[in-house]
Amino acid sequence: MEQNEKKSGFAALIGRPNVGKSTLMNRLIGQKVAITSPRPQTTRNRIQTVYTDERGQIVFVDTPGIHKAKNRLGDYMLSVAKKSLKDADVVLWLVEPKSNIPTGDMEIAKQLKQLKNPVFLIINKVDIVAKPEILTVIDTYKALCDFAEIIPLSALKGDNTDDLLNTIYQYLPEGPYYFDEDEVTDQPMRAICAELIREKALRLLDKEIPHGVAVLIDRMEYRKNAKGGIYDIDATIVCERASHKGIIIGKGGSMLKQIGSQARPEMERMLECAVNLQLWVKVKDNWRDSDSLIANFGYRKDED
Repeated sequence: MEQNEKKSGFAALIGRPNVGKSTLMNRLIGQKVAITSPRPQTTRNRIQTVYTDERGQIVFVDTPGIHKAKNRLGDYMLSVAKKSLKDADVVLWLVEPKSNIPTGDMEIAKQLKQLKNPVFLIINKVDIVAKPEILTVIDTYKALCDFAEIIPLSALKGDNTDDLLNTIYQYLPEGPYYFDEDEVTDQPMRAICAELIREKALRLLDKEIPHGVAVLIDRMEYRKNAKGGIYDIDATIVCERASHKGIIIGKGGSMLKQIGSQARPEMERMLECAVNLQLWVKVKDNWRDSDSLIANFGYRKDED
């Protein structure tokens, strides 16, 4: 089969915060691109990753979790998620295996009913419930929407993810590739490095710091050394309040060191060389309500 006869298209992952969209996308691609955390609203931008095999190419679009916006950054995140639905060839709605439908899912269902694209119901985290409970969840959600497919799986363990890929290909049109075969994401390395640092900050700070944390890569330069090469990366963690700065730095810089020591190995695996990472912390009051600062930190609305 010639390349122009292969399948290619876009699959948008949508759902409430913290249902496992980024985990699933990372699993399908086979490497970490989107950050994950136990906290909701971890993903802020639309992140595209690319899966290519002998059948064709699937471009997965990981979107911010749908939630009630509380500031301009929240408005931005909602607009990104909704645009992704409109543009996708297939929509993957991720839910958790709960028999009682959360209010947020009821709102998502209303939006999905307006779509003409095929919608898959993806019941994630099936590894944490008994099989009879999964059937109850399916019956409950089937009443909300006319689903093209219903697929239970575990993004964390990889259960049934191959079936998901096979099924997506059945719904994609024939066409040329959107990306080169060796590409796995549209995100520049600087953006992924910034997100890795933000992920470690979210995990280590837990509930001490709200979501008002952004990361800027100030410098990212490669230089040769005796062992082959090294990246010098200078990054700034931006918080909204002066009181948060001390928490992020920690006593004697202990927390900042932990963030760096956890982010550095993942950067080195991604960049395939050593990394010299230097971190700083700055305060930008209420940056999540500033259009200019939101744009400066890399959160830009796509043009319609």
